[in-house]
Amino acid sequence: MMKRLHCVLAALLVAGSGLLNAQYRTTLQDLDDSETVRALKEHVATLSAAQMEGRKAGSEGEKMAAEYLEAKLREYGIDILTSGNEFGVSKGADTLHSRNVTGLLQGWDKSLNQRYIVVGARMDNLGMDTLVVNGEPTRRIYYGANGNASGMAMLLELAQKLSYARTLLRRSVIFVGFGASEETFAGAWYFLNRTFKEDIANVDAMVNLDMLGTSAGGFYAFTSSNEDLNTIVSALQGELLPVQAQLTTQQPYSGDHIVFYDKEIPSVLFTTGRYPEHNTGRDTFDIIDFEGMEGELEYIYSYVQRLCNGARPLFRNDSIAPQVQTEADVVAYSDVDVKPMFLNSPDPRTFMEKWVYQYLKYPRYAQENGIQGRVLVTFVINEKGEVKDVRVTRGVHETLDEEAVRVVAASPKWRPGRHRGKKVKTALTVAVEFKLDKNKGKFGINGVTIK
Repeated sequence: MMKRLHCVLAALLVAGSGLLNAQYRTTLQDLDDSETVRALKEHVATLSAAQMEGRKAGSEGEKMAAEYLEAKLREYGIDILTSGNEFGVSKGADTLHSRNVTGLLQGWDKSLNQRYIVVGARMDNLGMDTLVVNGEPTRRIYYGANGNASGMAMLLELAQKLSYARTLLRRSVIFVGFGASEETFAGAWYFLNRTFKEDIANVDAMVNLDMLGTSAGGFYAFTSSNEDLNTIVSALQGELLPVQAQLTTQQPYSGDHIVFYDKEIPSVLFTTGRYPEHNTGRDTFDIIDFEGMEGELEYIYSYVQRLCNGARPLFRNDSIAPQVQTEADVVAYSDVDVKPMFLNSPDPRTFMEKWVYQYLKYPRYAQENGIQGRVLVTFVINEKGEVKDVRVTRGVHETLDEEAVRVVAASPKWRPGRHRGKKVKTALTVAVEFKLDKNKGKFGINGVTIK
């Protein structure tokens, strides 16, 4: 396989070769390109070359794209997970054979490196068909430079940047080139239901990279309105990045992210949106804005770093956990007839605003090491209104966990909850958020400056 791939690449990149279909020719202007732009150009030129014949699912072109992706991931220091990547897709009486390419970059934190952020990009496109022009049959190739050679190129250069920074990543990153995505997202389905089935509960978030090469129309992040993923977009607005993603509540395209969303895994699609050449033979190398892609790469790199090092994004962001495991004599907050009250309010936000965030202190170690995130704390309000049995149900770092427990445990008395006419022990879960605001050298928690 590798020998054949090297032959293909040599043929594609040799000076004067016609296989690139005049999409990529070195010019004097290219000498001013950054190393990243040169790499992006090489990836897109190779993956959208005529030799790939449009990378139709199950075709030799899609297989060649997979081989290229695998070879480059290995070159960039990513461990390839080879088992379980080939699969079949039924097409009536026929079966097409496709494959995923799956690589692993392990995080450094032993307490978190068995949890994963998945970064994916589809490999296939529409292939080719035949048109009749002036009475003659003419082959038309759907090169797919933006759809989705651009996303694969972004995945590769993101993998290289994260590999260089692996000592800064607490979680592990799984890179996936999805095969047969145009066939009802078959590769994404196969990854979740076959390849990674045993570890699916450990996937904390998914990042989908699809059609990122035409930034003149904008650069978008679609999160299905997930609060935690949106919070990262908001946080990055305070950083000096070449570009900023625009949140959109309208999905620009369907994609592999929706398969992860169906499994209740928080997912974000990064894309530059719709473009006139989409799904046509004009989707070629020359429409790509590579300098724009370089800026988007910096943004996505910062976004994925935050996913790797912050609290696990919740699929549903309720201040009260939907289910709380309680003892027999303890009633969940959602089930009591009369809610417990703090300062005469049954709304837990009053407790957070009037008590927790007034007395919470950001641990210095966490400040100095950029540790932030959301700590879920469960506690019991007994029949006397006392806060007891405070424990962390989802932590971030021991320093933040301990501080959250300290403040909650020091709570003044509540008015106890009632159930069936009697005072009862009530279990409640709150999310204590630690968020760093480094603007002007200050740190903050939910907008409160820490002195």
